[in-house]
Amino acid sequence: MPERRETAVAHRNLKRRRVLKACCGLALCAPAAARGDETDDAAAPPQADDALVFAYGDRAGQVIAAADVPLGAKQVLAYPMHPATRRIRDGSRLNQLIVVRLPPEKLSDETRARAADGVVAYSGVCTHTGCDVTDWYGDVLRFKCPCHESEFDPTDGARVVGGPAPSQLAALPLKVVDGALAVAGPFEGRVGFQALDPFSAAPPQ
Repeated sequence: MPERRETAVAHRNLKRRRVLKACCGLALCAPAAARGDETDDAAAPPQADDALVFAYGDRAGQVIAAADVPLGAKQVLAYPMHPATRRIRDGSRLNQLIVVRLPPEKLSDETRARAADGVVAYSGVCTHTGCDVTDWYGDVLRFKCPCHESEFDPTDGARVVGGPAPSQLAALPLKVVDGALAVAGPFEGRVGFQALDPFSAAPPQ
């Protein structure tokens, strides 16, 4: 009899633990379920047909028309936006884009194939330590990272032409839809940056 009572108690405890585990799982999943696809949309990488929108400034969140990108001017900082939900994919820094219009005759064949009316888009995160690629040399048509002075040539796949960056910026194919810039396909190339040296400065958050 004592053994039977101990077995019954053990079974009850096991059932109680299973119920508690299930409840905890539901509690943890509830917030994500309540958010639905919105969180996933924000952090997901650019998808085909996403619209490009201004990332910052007075026009932040507005769709970027091809005409909004002047020839040879400093890069525009942008984010992709889900075309149906209009959720801006700003949940990850790796989705930040730099967009510039270049003379078509200066583009390499590979770059021209990804361009839309001479407009090209690349990852805006430097492949060295992850700083934002915000500087521009208009006379030679090059991006420059202000942190460690890496330079990239957007006419030729944003290949590295100076500085410590280990690889080119990932390219994002574009198209024009009703006059606005949109994503034509996923990133081509590696998005992100190399591991930081413990003695180097951390990239901006």
